[in-house]
Amino acid sequence: MTRTDNPPASDERSHLVTFLSYVRATAVAKCEGVSEGDARRAPLPGSPLMTMSGLISHLRWVEYFWIQVMFLGEADEGPWTEEDPDREMRIATEIPLAELIASYEQQSARYETLLNALDLDSTAKQANGSGTHVTLRWVILHLIEETARHNGHLDVLRELADGTTGV
Repeated sequence: MTRTDNPPASDERSHLVTFLSYVRATAVAKCEGVSEGDARRAPLPGSPLMTMSGLISHLRWVEYFWIQVMFLGEADEGPWTEEDPDREMRIATEIPLAELIASYEQQSARYETLLNALDLDSTAKQANGSGTHVTLRWVILHLIEETARHNGHLDVLRELADGTTGV
């Protein structure tokens, strides 16, 4: 993933897609060079699922949910269940970090093509919890917010793992 927050044009779509790409690439960059053990470690006592691997898996599946399930209206085939709604974070510790990142990057590339092809005012096929059919613009902004927030978590986990900061 290219990591830049400089859009190629000054239109709204370019800004939205560029910033989503930037926060995605930042999440990946925060994981570069971390050991498998550190990627799977949950150092925060109150957050036993908060691992670097878990966060990358979560970001991948959040995008899947909002784009494929909510926006496109496809069947939800995510890893979560009613009994284990955070399963995407739990199972991530059993998958090599490189595999999680590769899956996230491949999916991101597919979604970027889709996001560039659809009208930003297109509405989701599925209504959200409040009954609203959000627009593609809302979905992109939500994914930027979600990814940026978890980048902060990745910052903390990486510093606790090996002292790396400033990525």
